[in-house]
Amino acid sequence: MAIELIVPPMGESITEVQIGTWLKQPGDYVAIDDPIVEIESDKATVELPAPVGGTITEIVKQLGDQANVGDVIGFMEEGEAPAGEVASETAAPAEAPAAGSNDGGGGHVMPSAARVLAQAGALASQVSGTGPGGRVLKEDAQRHVAGKTQPAAASASAPPAAPNGPRDEEVVPMSPLRKRVAKTLVAAQQDAALLTTFNEVDMTSVMEVRSRYKDAYTEKYGIKLGFMSFFVKASIDALRTLPQVNAEVRGTDIVYKNYNDIGIAVGGGKGLVVPVLRSAERMSFAEIELAISDFGQRAAKNKIGLDELQGGTFTISNGGVYGSLLSTPIVNPPQSAILGMHAIQQRPMAINDEVVIRPMMYLALSYDHRVVDGREAVTFLKRIKDCLEDPSRMLLEI
Repeated sequence: MAIELIVPPMGESITEVQIGTWLKQPGDYVAIDDPIVEIESDKATVELPAPVGGTITEIVKQLGDQANVGDVIGFMEEGEAPAGEVASETAAPAEAPAAGSNDGGGGHVMPSAARVLAQAGALASQVSGTGPGGRVLKEDAQRHVAGKTQPAAASASAPPAAPNGPRDEEVVPMSPLRKRVAKTLVAAQQDAALLTTFNEVDMTSVMEVRSRYKDAYTEKYGIKLGFMSFFVKASIDALRTLPQVNAEVRGTDIVYKNYNDIGIAVGGGKGLVVPVLRSAERMSFAEIELAISDFGQRAAKNKIGLDELQGGTFTISNGGVYGSLLSTPIVNPPQSAILGMHAIQQRPMAINDEVVIRPMMYLALSYDHRVVDGREAVTFLKRIKDCLEDPSRMLLEI
């Protein structure tokens, strides 16, 4: 009996998804709970597991297709694995393989290459990939198609095809995550009265603390002491002093929150995501560092859970890891503020009437002027600066 492969519930308010890469093809055997296909929503990417052990028989929705929660996207037949193997190799289909399939020379076929091959009716298994790990790139597919079609074109005396040069264009549908980011950021600009204030912080004290205790810290907790935990702690201290920055507009009301759910922007496999440290005010330095490290590792594999991306009362974004010197981060609605960290640079500073070289970082606080006044924003950023330049203030709460 045919088993339907159905788009599962993806979380609150999510009704539409986009089909990602099919990890299995018709003819492949899969064990129960083995991942079959990646499904992308505007918040995360999840893998659909096999509901039973059996063989994939049909793919209804291809890479890039839109689908709704509950839609049937494929079929499989329940059965045991073929004798002597766990999963059989996919037999070469008569038609071109689905975009994004892994039939190319042992390497992954990139979506753009799959489209070129599909249009030419060519098999990816006949193409040698030159990309990392043997991936079949668009250029590999174009060379293969050109080599296959040129003799026939010459014999028919057809005019030569226009050469593919550096002015080629590739149209790729926006992923659900990118659509969501675009919608949210535009809404933030339209609905909120956004301003950004700046300051700079001398990172000497934080760097000295990290250098002094790095070995003991790593030995005890199994992780390096980073900068982010200092910024989370300093932000919590400042939020306690200025609760307006931790508030949100809800209709005609301002909601003040007596807890600190801090969103940490991290780069993921599908783009920037912002998982949340719940009740960060209760977390130690080590708990913060371990949680952020875990977020980074799972974001790279698209393993961040939907519930981990929802909520948040304040966000911290570290553009410095990419080399950014200064930026104006955009508030993540319905939050009222976001802190932007930037690259640390050795710069000459006037200290006690002497010019000395110090490791300096620019800080940016973007905020919603409907909730946070300029005086409060400046005071908030100054409090973070004070805490980082003298970390003992956070311990003594002064």
